[in-house]
Amino acid sequence: MSLTCLILFLTQILVVKYSEANIPAVIVFGDSSVDSGNNNVLSTVLKSNFKPYGRDFEGGRATGRFCNGRVPPDFISEAFGIKSTIPAYLDPAYSIKDFATGVCFASAGTGYDNATADVLKVIPMWKELEMYKEYQGKLKGHVGEEKAKEIIRESLYLMSLGTNDFLENYYLIPNRRLHYSVSQYQDFLLGIADNFVRGLYALGGRKLSITGLIPVGCLPLERTANFEGNHACNKEYNDVALSFNAKLDNLISKLNRELPEIKVVAANAYSIVNDIITRPSAFGYEVADRACCSTGMFEMSYMCNEKNPFTCKDAEKYVFWDAFHPTEKTNRIVSTYLVTKLKAAFN
Repeated sequence: MSLTCLILFLTQILVVKYSEANIPAVIVFGDSSVDSGNNNVLSTVLKSNFKPYGRDFEGGRATGRFCNGRVPPDFISEAFGIKSTIPAYLDPAYSIKDFATGVCFASAGTGYDNATADVLKVIPMWKELEMYKEYQGKLKGHVGEEKAKEIIRESLYLMSLGTNDFLENYYLIPNRRLHYSVSQYQDFLLGIADNFVRGLYALGGRKLSITGLIPVGCLPLERTANFEGNHACNKEYNDVALSFNAKLDNLISKLNRELPEIKVVAANAYSIVNDIITRPSAFGYEVADRACCSTGMFEMSYMCNEKNPFTCKDAEKYVFWDAFHPTEKTNRIVSTYLVTKLKAAFN
C-alpha cells in the first residue's frame, strides 16, 4: 500500500471514529494557512481565487484557499464527521444555514499584530472576532437561543497564524524592529493572543486549538532569499519559530489554569512539517525545496497564475504548492497528525 493510500485509509477511519466527539461545528480564525476565501471580497492584492489555485479542489474551483485543494480546517472538520469543507464567512454563496456547522473568519496575510494586517490591507484579528460576534447573532436567529448556546459551547475553535507577523512584518518592515527585540516581539504577539482567547472565552468558546509556527525558514520563498546560506533553510527564522512555540505552550498552560471549563490544545505542527521537509521521500514526495506553482521559488498569489508555463503537473510530488503554502497532500498529512491530538483532548 502506498503512503498516500495509507493516509487516505487512516483519514476514513478518523472520520468514523472521531464523529463520536461532541463537536457540532468547526470555527476558524487566522491567516492564509486556514483562510477559505474571505480575501476574495477585500481590496487587497493577496488573493487566490483564480487558477491554478484550487485545481484539485472539488470541481477544480479556485475558492480563495491558498492551495491546490483543501486546507487543514476542511480535513479536521471531515475527520470529526461534520463536513468536508468550511465556508468563508464573507462568501456570498453561503448563509447561516451553512455556517451553523462550520465557518471561517480567517484572512490571508493577517497576524496577531494589527500592523501585520495593515501591510496588505486584510482583516485584523480584532475584526475576525467582531465578525464572530455578528455570526453568533445570526446563529441565534437561525436555531434559537438555547441551541445556539450549545453550538457555541461545544464547537471546536481553530486558530492558526503568526507566520506573517515575522516574515511579512518584523523582518520586512523596520518599524517593529526599532521598538522590539525578537523576544520582546514574541511576547507582544502572545499578549495579543492571550487577549483574543479571553475574548473568545467571554463569548462562550470552550474548546480551542492553537497552531504555532512551522519551520518558516524552510518555506521556498525564504530559501530563495537565503543567498548567504546557499538557499538552505533559514536557521534564524526556524529558531525564532521554535522559541515562539515554546512561549505559546506556556501561554496555553496558563489559559487552561486560569479559565474555568476551557480546554486549549497546543496543535504544534512544527515537528511533522520539519519531518516532511527533511525526509520528503519517506512521505512520498520528490521535491521539498521549491513549490509546484510557477518556478516554485518566490511566486504566490497573482504571480502563481495559469499563464505561467512552469507549474508542475503533479502537486502530490511537492511539499509546497506556492512559495509560501503547502500542497493539499501536505495539509492532509499535517491535519491527520493534528486530529490525533484533538481527538485525545476532546473525545
